[in-house]
Amino acid sequence: MAEHVTITVDALGGDNAPGVVLEGVEAALAQDGQLSVILCGPAEVVEPFAQAHERCEACATTEEIGMAEHPANAVRKKKDSSIVVGCRLVKEGRAQGFFSAGSTGACLAAGTLVMGRIKGVSRPALATILPSPAKPVVLCDVGANADCKPEYLVQFALMASAYATKVLGVENPSVGLLNIGEEEEKGSQFAQEAHALMKEQVPNFKGNAEGRDVLDGPFDVIVCDGFTGNVCLKTIEGTAKVLFGELKTILKSSIKTKLAALVLKGGLKQLLGRIDPDAAGGAPLLGVKGACIVGHGSSNARAIKNGILASADFVRSGVSEIIAQTV
Repeated sequence: MAEHVTITVDALGGDNAPGVVLEGVEAALAQDGQLSVILCGPAEVVEPFAQAHERCEACATTEEIGMAEHPANAVRKKKDSSIVVGCRLVKEGRAQGFFSAGSTGACLAAGTLVMGRIKGVSRPALATILPSPAKPVVLCDVGANADCKPEYLVQFALMASAYATKVLGVENPSVGLLNIGEEEEKGSQFAQEAHALMKEQVPNFKGNAEGRDVLDGPFDVIVCDGFTGNVCLKTIEGTAKVLFGELKTILKSSIKTKLAALVLKGGLKQLLGRIDPDAAGGAPLLGVKGACIVGHGSSNARAIKNGILASADFVRSGVSEIIAQTV
């Protein structure tokens, strides 16, 4: 039987909150009988919902952090916001994890400043499981640290490897450094220094990974600074959106293509399922004390549900404990 886990959820997180958040919480509770949720947000939103749902507790808050606010400043000033309170409940031990589809910057700041870093971690890093048709690939960092030192990437690799092992079940995950060429001497001085350190300190480091290797290469984990990782991730998401949009247009363009679409319908659904970003639900902030999972601002109810379930799985897998032992 699965371990019982309590996750705090930001009821105000996302472009379509609170409606899709409440739908997602309801679906997550229905799917996982060993899950409890503390729903943080305005009293008029969270209290009626909690009264109507078992294993859901309301935590009324009076402030909200908007997408346009400076993340760290907002976290410091708005101590009764749903994001800060949700993270504080984890720090206090009332919950083991936090999920939000709200401001990514505010979630990262609250996770680091409120929940706190694991001892020995220089910089927590945001990881994501890329929607690859070949196999799951963990990309880290994808936005938490725009400016990095080479030694940070060593820790990113160790933390992401622990995540790949415990959550994806990949034994001895192969690790690559995102760069512009395979050779050790390629890339900026930063990349070369990071390569030398990773070669010395990261188990199963396989060298540089080029852009073409990200979705279809010999790597289970790919490491980079947060600026590069975020650009890479958004490029992949944008490319997939454009390609599937164009494919949809073509398949609807004539009677022949519509008939072809009917023939291909099953296969296309399978492909969409394999590369669907909503399936993961969110990206974990590795290196903080507890689970801190950040979802897309445009998350629908399914993505919210999956993000909450991913938060519970993160706790049950003991990723943070492994990172604490490793770093």
